[in-house]
Amino acid sequence: MQFGFGVGPDTSWMRKELTNIGIEELTTPEEVDRAMKEYSRGTMLLAINSVCGCAAGNARPGLAIAMEKAEQSPDHLVTVFAGQDKAATARAREYFSEYPPSSPAFAFFVDGEIKAMIPRHRIEGRTKDEVAQDLLMVFDAFINQEEETK
Repeated sequence: MQFGFGVGPDTSWMRKELTNIGIEELTTPEEVDRAMKEYSRGTMLLAINSVCGCAAGNARPGLAIAMEKAEQSPDHLVTVFAGQDKAATARAREYFSEYPPSSPAFAFFVDGEIKAMIPRHRIEGRTKDEVAQDLLMVFDAFINQEEETK
């Protein structure tokens, strides 16, 4: 970690764990609004990243495993970073305000409507493989359903 006056820990590697597997990072409220508008058709997974241990050990690796194993993946993959890009995260949470704030977490949308939420309590204390299984279950349920309605 990198510490200094006015500088917190270096989170670049935490961001790269997601962007390196093709997930688009949203760092401002405007980027969140743009993504929600542009990606309002089809399926979208929003990963709420975090600096905590369960994000590093379970959430990010679980998502990578799910993306590798998925027969069908979401049309769009985006992420915000809780505690780092605070305004972007707050804006993203407005799109699923019926759920309490949670990070790390995953929100799954179909045609702009939230259909599933995997909050921190389904990530913390579980393995990356269990998190991946939860994501795959959501993908299978909603992506297949989306395909059938086309």
